[in-house]
Amino acid sequence: MLVSKIFGVLSRFTKNIVATLKLALIQVLVLFVCVIMPAQALFVSPPKDPMPLIKEIFPEQTRISDKQASKEGGSLVWTIYSQGAKNEEILGYAFETNDLAKIPAYSGEPVNMLVAIDPEGTYLAAKVLEHHEPIILAGIPESKLHAFTDQYSGLNVSDRLKVGGNQTEGIVHIDGLSGATVTVMVMNVGIVKSATIVARELGITSASQEAIQPMGTIYPEFFEKSDWTTLTGDGSIRKLYLNRKTVDDAFVGTEAEHVEEASAEQKQDMFAEVYFAQLNIPTIGRNLLGDSEYDYVMSSLKQGEHALILMGSGYSFKGSGYVRGAIFDRIQIQQNNDAFAFRDLDHSRVPDIYIDGAPDFKERSIFIIREHHAFNPASDWQLELLVRRQTGPLASIFTSFKAQYHTLDKYLDRPALIMPEPELTLAQQVWQEKEAEVIILFILLAIVMMSLFFQDILVRHPTFMHNFRHLFLIITVVFIGWSWGGQLSVVNVFTFLQAFMSDFSWDLFLLDPVIFILWGAAAVSMILWGRAVYCGWLCPFGALQELMNIFARYIKIPQFELPWAVHERLWAIKYLILLALFALSMESLSLAETFAEVEPFKTTFLLKFDREWPFVLYASALLLINIFNRKFFCRYLCPLGAALSTSNSIRLFSWLRRRPECGQPCKTCAKECEIQAIDPNGVINMRECHYCLDCQVTYFNEEKCPPLKKLARKKARFVEENKEREIPAINVG
Repeated sequence: MLVSKIFGVLSRFTKNIVATLKLALIQVLVLFVCVIMPAQALFVSPPKDPMPLIKEIFPEQTRISDKQASKEGGSLVWTIYSQGAKNEEILGYAFETNDLAKIPAYSGEPVNMLVAIDPEGTYLAAKVLEHHEPIILAGIPESKLHAFTDQYSGLNVSDRLKVGGNQTEGIVHIDGLSGATVTVMVMNVGIVKSATIVARELGITSASQEAIQPMGTIYPEFFEKSDWTTLTGDGSIRKLYLNRKTVDDAFVGTEAEHVEEASAEQKQDMFAEVYFAQLNIPTIGRNLLGDSEYDYVMSSLKQGEHALILMGSGYSFKGSGYVRGAIFDRIQIQQNNDAFAFRDLDHSRVPDIYIDGAPDFKERSIFIIREHHAFNPASDWQLELLVRRQTGPLASIFTSFKAQYHTLDKYLDRPALIMPEPELTLAQQVWQEKEAEVIILFILLAIVMMSLFFQDILVRHPTFMHNFRHLFLIITVVFIGWSWGGQLSVVNVFTFLQAFMSDFSWDLFLLDPVIFILWGAAAVSMILWGRAVYCGWLCPFGALQELMNIFARYIKIPQFELPWAVHERLWAIKYLILLALFALSMESLSLAETFAEVEPFKTTFLLKFDREWPFVLYASALLLINIFNRKFFCRYLCPLGAALSTSNSIRLFSWLRRRPECGQPCKTCAKECEIQAIDPNGVINMRECHYCLDCQVTYFNEEKCPPLKKLARKKARFVEENKEREIPAINVG
């Protein structure tokens, strides 16, 4: 009924124009409802079963375990096996990113991926299982998405991976995906973070140091005469002491719990007492061994080697089963992430020690730390003592005990710690990479704000004003739109509302700096001036339409305007679209994103018309209609504009000047307003105004504004009448 009434009114006007408009409107509606929406449905990403993909990644597998934690409280992982000659061999591991690193992407939902690594931590594959990204659902072919994830194959969990950016030493750069930068950056973080967690839990990799201690240098000439009490008291010589109870407690819950268990009376008896120190420190070595023996030990050390001394009673740190050519299996040294044991060639006995006050020891040994261990005397290290209990003829269980050693500052030159640069969050990385765009965008926003604050001066220079505005619109289209992808969408509104009603986090919105800044600018301008500033100056699609229509008028393409009654009623369409999309978003954000294709923004700017033909045809049809009717989409169909216009009732300022004569009798501005935002009574409808300032140019133009022209005529008549009434002055001198 409404359509029939609309076209009935139109029949009063030029038949050719009306017929053309009617046909165009029908084509747009049919195209959108019947072609684009079904095409959109083809790109929905249903969840994929990971098991066929695991079998595809591991074609030689013979068994896949259930998805289970690698350790108590650990991550859920599939372990993939292959039957070897004797036993099963592990081919690799597979896991879902949503189980380990559930990071919201552009849509507000995480991208769930299957990641597979081998036992050495090499990525074998990364496959998308489920996503809700609107840009990928209907814009980017699946082949491009697969090409992105295929880049991980052959890389290692220990590699530092980064999407896009300039080549940086120590970082492996992965090619991004044009039009879906935020999505693929989130995917990269999800893959890397989840793979790192699994690799650490499985012992493939270890956590990196928080700080780097450069190599220290022992002072070779520093020596203080000292005794046993002093050196043990200040920590130069450290002790590992174990009683029987401590050792028994360590085996509780194991098969060796009652093997060699101490009685209640024996619990406090000594089990092991081991003193240890870094022997090549002069104050320690010379006091313990004497000058001649110390000099002999030092002469045997090669460049980069160090000597330790161990002195113990009770449980033997060497072990009774030691044989020549073997490794000392009861002790090892740990420093940072490295651990190493000693062989027979690294060991020598100490016949005696000469320091005053030293107790007697059952064992005294010197162990040489070889150069290839890269031992750093400036870093703390630990002595680890392994205690083993036999549970059968060949079976045994062991546990270990550690003691810390810190070399005193007076013994060596210890360089300052090198603190590694803290790893930036994903949002910080994005903002750092987009630094130039952010700065330029802030400058552009400042220019817009200054233009509004000084608009009364600007509009008094019409030629400059129009040239300035046209240049700014070109910048909006080329840079904000096509280069930076800074086109706001009603989908952003729904994502924000959904996040606000759930676990709200700014991280999701900070992932796209340009969009975030534009939304901030839109929010501020909405409070101050309403919808008009964003729609008229910062919306790329609106700017593109305006520039195309300006050129069409320049080359004299005929324009048509709808009758006011029709025009006013067609405003309602965009609000109905907004309400429908909002209702859909309450049920399913993904469904709302699908129907939000009523906005041609993605086709025009994010994908630059490189997508399926129905979307290209729809966007092109809107731009074609715009040539004959300025900003047709903005006026009647744009749900984003409808959403922004709801702020009109709270705007603080009304800086567009009007006169009592505006509307009655003068209708100059209303006729000149090319988007028909001025009511017949002369009131500017700020819900529809795009703040082009054309009406303000007319307002201050004395040759164009009828009230000003009338006032000018009155002034001229008044001056003329005063001249006639003047009495000529006569010089009587």
